[in-house]
Amino acid sequence: MVCQPRTLVQPAVSRRRFTTAVQNSLSSERKPHFDKILIANRGEIACRVIRTAKKLGIKTVAVYSEVDANSLHVLEADEAYCIGPAPSAESYLRMDKIIDVCRRSGAQVGSVSSSVIYGFLSENAKFAERLAEEGIVFIGPPSSAIVSMGSKSESKNIMSAAGVPCVPGYHGANQDADLLFAEAEKIGYPVLIKAIHGGGGKGMRVVSSASQFKDALASAQRESLKSFGDEDVLVEKYIERPRHIEVQVFADTLGNAVSLWERDCSVQRRNQKIIEEAPAPGLSPDLRADLSAKAVAAAKAVNYVGAGTVEFIFDNDTEKFYFMEMNTRLQVEHPVTEMITGLDLVEWQLEVAAGNPLALSQVQIPLVGHAFEARIYAENPRNDFLPDSGPLLYLDTPKPTHVFARPIPPLPHNDSCSELDSVKRSPDTSTHMVPSMRLEQGFTQGAQIGVFYDPMIAKLVVHGRDRTSALRALRRALEEYKVVGVSTNVEFLRMLAGNGAFINGEVETGFIKKHYEDLFPAVESPSAELLAQAALFVALREHPIQSAGLSTPWTTLTSRRFGGDVYERTISIQPDDASADPTRVSLKSISPGHFDITVHSATPMTFTGVLARLVSPTTLSTTLNGASTEITIVSQRPPPSHPASRATNTMERLHVFSVSGTKTTLAIPSPAYLLSLGQGVLTLSKGALHAPMPSLVVEVKVSIGDRVEKGQPVVVLESMKTETVLRAEVAGVVNAVGCAKGEMVEEGRELVDIKEDE
Repeated sequence: MVCQPRTLVQPAVSRRRFTTAVQNSLSSERKPHFDKILIANRGEIACRVIRTAKKLGIKTVAVYSEVDANSLHVLEADEAYCIGPAPSAESYLRMDKIIDVCRRSGAQVGSVSSSVIYGFLSENAKFAERLAEEGIVFIGPPSSAIVSMGSKSESKNIMSAAGVPCVPGYHGANQDADLLFAEAEKIGYPVLIKAIHGGGGKGMRVVSSASQFKDALASAQRESLKSFGDEDVLVEKYIERPRHIEVQVFADTLGNAVSLWERDCSVQRRNQKIIEEAPAPGLSPDLRADLSAKAVAAAKAVNYVGAGTVEFIFDNDTEKFYFMEMNTRLQVEHPVTEMITGLDLVEWQLEVAAGNPLALSQVQIPLVGHAFEARIYAENPRNDFLPDSGPLLYLDTPKPTHVFARPIPPLPHNDSCSELDSVKRSPDTSTHMVPSMRLEQGFTQGAQIGVFYDPMIAKLVVHGRDRTSALRALRRALEEYKVVGVSTNVEFLRMLAGNGAFINGEVETGFIKKHYEDLFPAVESPSAELLAQAALFVALREHPIQSAGLSTPWTTLTSRRFGGDVYERTISIQPDDASADPTRVSLKSISPGHFDITVHSATPMTFTGVLARLVSPTTLSTTLNGASTEITIVSQRPPPSHPASRATNTMERLHVFSVSGTKTTLAIPSPAYLLSLGQGVLTLSKGALHAPMPSLVVEVKVSIGDRVEKGQPVVVLESMKTETVLRAEVAGVVNAVGCAKGEMVEEGRELVDIKEDE
């Protein structure tokens, strides 16, 4: 966060300690908040900050790139300024443009402006220093702490000196590839290559053998340079069965520092978190106290101020933990901490930035119940979680019970409580509470998920009396979350939240790989009941049941009257798979709203006297086989530019959401006459490589005529700050190259064609 200050005097910090009481303030007079804050980020986190600012009566200024002009954070802020084109390097990472907006939005004498920095430049020490030079207050830690903690190598040296355990590895400045390779050999495989700046899994690669090291190093350095502007890496021993446990710390300018307990973020894909919980399951009070003490020691070691997250690797085999890194900002997963403490951490940031002491002492901070956060991403879990982009054609979400965390009364202050005893806690699971739910989102229906930024759509946050009740609430909320237009991980999150090992708290960073078969069961063919419901949706949509109140012939007599009074139709429906055969479904209307249906599958099935009606354009009510249900069906028409073909993305698709939230996508094949017109249908060769998503071409490694082997890297793509390497599916000779370095390519575009060896 950044701001122009009222005359703020920040007293020197003589020492760091657990906070003892608000009375430690050098002055009993509370300093006022800033009048206006500039939020130099986008998406759900910018909206989150705006909500707290509105609650406190603080005006907000948003900045946005050209593609974000109609984004939710722009619409919710009091003021908004465009700062450049879509690429982050030309907009959200431009210090000069953000500083210029600080001046323009709060230029009058006596006005106060600030900037809340989250992501992008929040961990950039040069930016914090530039703001200080401009007389603008940075709502965050001092630049010295950002420098120390922003470098993973320097931070580990500082932590070792402070008595915080670190993972064995090479953290030096010499970045010669041969030296790094030699260090990896000394450490012993598997090793982890990790960018020394940044986070979020960017610039990180696990290397299992010496033969993989050089390619993995080059890829990690490229990704790090693009994401953080620095290609330096460190090499560490890779712990085989780790958990990712992090501690939320907070410190003020008066020498007080506290732990707000830990979070478990172990279940990850592509080295990025997808579900977090607080507190971490299975920790003893002694271990919780040790983690908290080491986290506060880390904050003390760099004279930290504000919100910070100290991340540890916990070895499941030895039950030892090691310092990994410190993120000098409020993390994406901070809401779970808010839920178990009843606090607003954005408000705490603003209080600390204004020069006020922490609101609670360590012994007063609650630890009540259990909370989960599920990150809703535009991505395809069954395709290695590759990000997706496109419009949110349909979005239906569960209704939140709270905007902020439910308030929890602080514990009484106790001067006689030792520092260790103040953090030696078990969560309070005896307090009765109704489960609560928050929805942190940055997009609404109709919004565009682009290729330039992280593909997160929203965060679903739940809080319950204990882990079991919180997990039950999460499963229910995920059942009610429906998206059409982009692939999402909602179905995967539902499977995860219902997985037996996850329910038992048996978490580790390799959880997805270990339980892959359970999390990704074989896709079953659609049932006869589902096909019947889809056919009813199409029939009722095109021939709706007339209201009894409409009596004119123009409304009661539809086109079917020329064929008699009985409406009959056969509809072909197939799974969302071009290789699948369509199934014919025959419907016969026996009276208004009543149908006989036959599904002509391998084993034909007939349903008689089926009662059906469209409650809304997307809600179908049926009584089928004696069961009355309401399901959601959303139609997605193909883009006009796509000629008819046997590929399902050129057909109308029906997205069917069952009562339990399971999503099944069906397709209605194009009629023969349209297929005859669409002669531009692609005939796929085995060697053709297509863009799996809208992407930027980073590198083309082959030319026409080159010979390639199966598995050889051919094209490197980048989408949403993540690199993807496309490898040859067959051995052969490159027949065609349909892309160039630096080019934006759409999903499905043929990039390289390889003629397979005969």
